[in-house]
Amino acid sequence: MIQSKGYALITGASSGIGATYADRLARQGYDLILVARNQHRLKRLATQLNANTQRDIHVVVADLNLPADLARIEQILHDDSRISLLVNNAGIGATASLLDSDADKMEAMILLNVLALTRLAKAAATNFVAQGRGTLINIGSIVAVAPKLLNGVYGGTKAFVQAFTESLEHELSDKGVRVQVVLPGAIATEFWDVAGLPVSNLPETMVMTTQNLVDAALAGLAQGEKVTIPSLPDSLDWDAYETARLALGPNLSHSSPAPRYGV
Repeated sequence: MIQSKGYALITGASSGIGATYADRLARQGYDLILVARNQHRLKRLATQLNANTQRDIHVVVADLNLPADLARIEQILHDDSRISLLVNNAGIGATASLLDSDADKMEAMILLNVLALTRLAKAAATNFVAQGRGTLINIGSIVAVAPKLLNGVYGGTKAFVQAFTESLEHELSDKGVRVQVVLPGAIATEFWDVAGLPVSNLPETMVMTTQNLVDAALAGLAQGEKVTIPSLPDSLDWDAYETARLALGPNLSHSSPAPRYGV
């Protein structure tokens, strides 16, 4: 058996992207702490992975929209020095327009996609900096850079994930902590059913498997990518996007308005 690389804590681990990360990281030599709401699925996955990899696997049933459960996972991430990797994967989405959306459901989405992710990232980062090592992976979405594709609140939460992660990478890069944001496109998971648009309605050429997504994301991590878009054919396109964004920097704050406003 491969020597342990420490523990990886994965949220939203019971299915889809989270379950695939669990499989891949266990095979790479990580012991696991799997977090999700569905106890039956978690235990079944843990049993399967333990049989296949002989890794040490712990299951923690938690609903990250419940303050007490969120605090419990924060405490684990903050205190357990064996944890060397966090996959911040738990999240929900929506496809309906804002006017057709339920306000309470939008609030719950913001709490999970933004608040829970942020609190867990802070807890893990504090632990990792104290240890002088660690890896933090936040799962975003391509709607972070294409917000008109789905529900605007969902796009807004994922834009936050991207901006937050890039800022965090800048903050932690000299402290021994690696930070990556993964921006998936359409992935074959239960996300679409929950969001109200079955994945079968999408063209097959648009939809990636969780296996291909996670394998590409982990390859991007190994290559040192800070932002990984698994479906983007040419990384130079992202470089051009970043170059254009950075070019705005010197002109984003001045004492006088731009001449075109005639002020």
